[in-house]
Amino acid sequence: MKPRMLRGAVLMFFGVGCIMAGIGSQALSQDSDPTADNASRMIEEGRQTFRFDTFGDEVFWGDTLKLHQAIAGEANGGVGDGVSPNTALSVGLKVDMDALPADLVEQVQANKVDLDDPATTLALLKINAVVGVTGFFDDAGAIKSIGIQCSLCHSTVDDAFAPGIGHRLDGWPNRDLNVGAIINLSPDLSVVDDLLGVDDATVRKVLNSWGPGKFDAELFMDGKAFRPDGGSAATLLPPAFNMAGVSLHTWTGWGSVTHWNAFVAILEMHGQGTFYDPRLNDAEQFPIAAKAGFANVRSENDMVTSKLAALQFYQLSLPAPVAPEGSFDADAAARGEALFTGKAQCATCHVPPLFMEPGWPMHTAEEIGIDDFQSSRAPDHMYRTAPLAGLWAHVKGGFYHDGRFPTLLDVIGHYNKHFGLGLTSDEMNDLAQYLMSI
Repeated sequence: MKPRMLRGAVLMFFGVGCIMAGIGSQALSQDSDPTADNASRMIEEGRQTFRFDTFGDEVFWGDTLKLHQAIAGEANGGVGDGVSPNTALSVGLKVDMDALPADLVEQVQANKVDLDDPATTLALLKINAVVGVTGFFDDAGAIKSIGIQCSLCHSTVDDAFAPGIGHRLDGWPNRDLNVGAIINLSPDLSVVDDLLGVDDATVRKVLNSWGPGKFDAELFMDGKAFRPDGGSAATLLPPAFNMAGVSLHTWTGWGSVTHWNAFVAILEMHGQGTFYDPRLNDAEQFPIAAKAGFANVRSENDMVTSKLAALQFYQLSLPAPVAPEGSFDADAAARGEALFTGKAQCATCHVPPLFMEPGWPMHTAEEIGIDDFQSSRAPDHMYRTAPLAGLWAHVKGGFYHDGRFPTLLDVIGHYNKHFGLGLTSDEMNDLAQYLMSI
């Protein structure tokens, strides 16, 4: 090779090396794993949405129902007696202790805060300390509206500070929350009266029938407030954790997590957004929804759609809580595990490690040996196989969609009889201990 050609080759090699080094340096300066970075961002955005986003529903809860006036009370520019912290805690509202400033914590511990004064509730709302509820205040500090979030029903606290006050537990159903009693505080339910086509007294009777830990999401769809036996049509608030791998959401499998998030955000929370489900045009099954046009809702200011992806991602990231050590009999649970996958046949539908059915986990009322009232209120007229992981965290209120079985032994006894399993009392106890351990 001639000297000039050699110099050129060397220079070219050196130049390529510099370019590659520059590219390498640039790559190292950027995030090394864009997928992990995106996942982290989605979780943080989803957590923010889950905990604090009202989707603009303050237009309904505040401007229309005027619920904030009932919370404030007459002494604070509202109506009635108002809602004190003690009253709020008594209907299941929770307080995030991590949102409380240190000086307020000291005052509460020293009994220097009046927990029977609605003004204290307003102060807690101002610092975003009431889980799932956001207050909107004017420049003078007076409350002017109120909105709610996903976390109102699907979060609780660990009571680390006091009963009802502690660290957030996202995804746990708030089985203390009396949704009906809270809505019933509203001084103006006329928009609900008109939607359902009944008088105000009837609406308030329905709300009071729900009780703690229950909500009737289908009421605004079919208007069926009570079961044929006279009991409330409301169902238990389900957990929002352990949804990864679960193909259908809700007790009766209305759709995916994202479908139900949009359904609730717009049709139940009354946020502003877009929702489409032509099944709600069925005037025979869903007369209220069909008349109201709930099958195709559009908003000029869509505050929901852009939040759905991250919200779903966050929910799918919420693991089932691990059963506390000592909360179950380990030896009995070990025997129960063998029964679960063997004689009791539980694993046929509750397939480990998801503890529910992969695919389309739906069953008729006849298959599981119960009535079809609630399943008939859903598009597919079926019941979904419930995921079992973290079951110990939501035993309050009973089991099945409506809490009809007070204890796990009642559930096991039902299946023992319905399927003719031949389980003994000891075996049923062992199986219950295993279910409490997963």
